[in-house]
Amino acid sequence: MKLLLPSGPAHLTYCTNVHRGESWPDIFTALRRHLPDVKRRASPQAPMGVGLRLSAIAAETLDTPDALEALRGFLASEQLYVFTINGFPYGPFHGERVKEQVYAPDWRTLERLAYTDRLAGLLTALLPDDQPGLTGSVSTVPGAFRASASTDARGAIAEALLRHAAHLAALEDRTGRRVALALEPEPMCLMETTAEAVGFFEEFLFTADAATRFAALSGRAPAAAERLLRRHLGLCLDVCHAAVEFEAPADSLAVLRRAGVAVMKLQLSSALAVPRMDPVAAELLCRFNDGVYLHQVVEQGPDGLTRYLDLPEALAAWHGGGAPGREWRVHCHVPVFHDAPLSRFATTQPTLLDMLARQREDGISPHLEVETYTWDVLPPELRTGGLDAAVARELAWVRDRLAA
Repeated sequence: MKLLLPSGPAHLTYCTNVHRGESWPDIFTALRRHLPDVKRRASPQAPMGVGLRLSAIAAETLDTPDALEALRGFLASEQLYVFTINGFPYGPFHGERVKEQVYAPDWRTLERLAYTDRLAGLLTALLPDDQPGLTGSVSTVPGAFRASASTDARGAIAEALLRHAAHLAALEDRTGRRVALALEPEPMCLMETTAEAVGFFEEFLFTADAATRFAALSGRAPAAAERLLRRHLGLCLDVCHAAVEFEAPADSLAVLRRAGVAVMKLQLSSALAVPRMDPVAAELLCRFNDGVYLHQVVEQGPDGLTRYLDLPEALAAWHGGGAPGREWRVHCHVPVFHDAPLSRFATTQPTLLDMLARQREDGISPHLEVETYTWDVLPPELRTGGLDAAVARELAWVRDRLAA
């Protein structure tokens, strides 16, 4: 839905990666089942935006005239419009072990490049005709999973991103519609924090050498290359991920502003927070060890931050002699309206509230996307009321805070 904020217009949606489905027929079935009900609850009078998630096999099937026309017809009939795509998970995302496979194939591979090129093309075909100036965004893996790629891989990753940027520039020439790629920093990835992502942009993408390479790839004048790179490449700032890293919104945004890196999409989500670790909290945390997703843990101690790849590793370290009383942040997306989901636990909702206040006044990004894909694996008491009602409640919660 389109919001008119003091800082300017922004589009709010939720990410459909919360719905099961990997093939296009299964995804389309889920969209037809859930989207009309969410819209009826969240935006009954005005068109509602959609944050589409497509696996590689679904994108390939959708990239045909008949399938695209069927989707466009459904969107038009239900007063829905697509303005952003989640291009992070390439393969299966529900019902089986995902863990570190969510990053594969990464930006060192031709598969990731081809997949993202296809998503961008699909988005130019799906952007609404009645909003001709609306830019599309595709969020993606922050380069690669850190454990699988050395820092030497950054050059190869940058080359693939420059090739994709050239593809985006050509798409805009051909269709008149702009799509931007948004790299999404995440714990334990090559670009883990906002500062690390900005460092990558400054070293590999927003440089004279990168501009020269982009000019060669795109056939553009070198003088225009840096402007076009900044037009098509930016960040997806996931508030959950930043909060897990104990980032303060003011600090993250200041780093981005100084570097001139645009926030193409702001993902609105909260992480699980344990204000003071103790044996009871450790026992309760076992309920969030779902075996499907990575739940990276960051512990704040007197000497700084300690990071764990996943919840089992963090709990093993705790039982092996962990220090009590320290705060843990756990990469587990919980509905944004929860501030204290279970006894002993809180959420990083205060960080989200801070970011929303800055969005309202400063206009961080034109694209806002609620993302709580973990719905199916959360403890039952956090899933009361049904999925569609919870999604609509999240959207209403965000809208109300932005209107405050």
